[in-house]
Amino acid sequence: MAEEKTCVITGVGPGTGTALVRRFAEGGYRVAMLARTAERLAGLADEIPTATAFPCDVTDTDALAATLAEVKASLGTPRVLVHNAVGGAFGDFMSVEPELLERNFQVNTMALLHLGRALIPDMIAAGGGAVICTGNTSAYRGKANFALFAPSKAAQRILAEAMARRVGPDGVHVAYVAIDAVIDLPWTRKRWPDQPDEFFCRPVDIAAECYRIAHQPRSAWSFDSVIRPFGETW
Repeated sequence: MAEEKTCVITGVGPGTGTALVRRFAEGGYRVAMLARTAERLAGLADEIPTATAFPCDVTDTDALAATLAEVKASLGTPRVLVHNAVGGAFGDFMSVEPELLERNFQVNTMALLHLGRALIPDMIAAGGGAVICTGNTSAYRGKANFALFAPSKAAQRILAEAMARRVGPDGVHVAYVAIDAVIDLPWTRKRWPDQPDEFFCRPVDIAAECYRIAHQPRSAWSFDSVIRPFGETW
């Protein structure tokens, strides 16, 4: 009998999150879907038999711990974590409420810390695993109107790097996938109606890259993966 595998995915929304659920389910995983919107998760769980809904706000530390304990009890020890939940607020540092930066840190950085502390020890005990964090190029640069978003993504990436250095020798692959693109979603199509298809990065392709990195051979692990459409200026 093939080994039963469990994957935890946070931030399961209608775009990248849903694509990630589909890709890992196709790869034979039982998928624990975490997001605040229970209705969306329920619909996806009805569609994908191996996906289970776990409504949870990742910024609620106690609720997150209880949810992860429930995941382990019902689906087994997760071998893969994809932290896709994102907190974003845009504006320059003078015009946006400072509390938003705090909220973004809770979603982007602190949740990654708590997820890692809860799941990685079990991965090590099981012989290995993978932690993939989805991000963007705000993790590498601070543009003026990203003042309350970029610091949290930069901190997220540095935390992931510290985790990778700490647990890589124990068999847990931690990697950061930065998306330098506008993701192809109904609302982004409306915002950029005159852009051609190649302007957008498709969620299914983002999910494929995350899946590939989660299954890299141990002799050739990557940490930073920056993906963008072929026509993107960079």
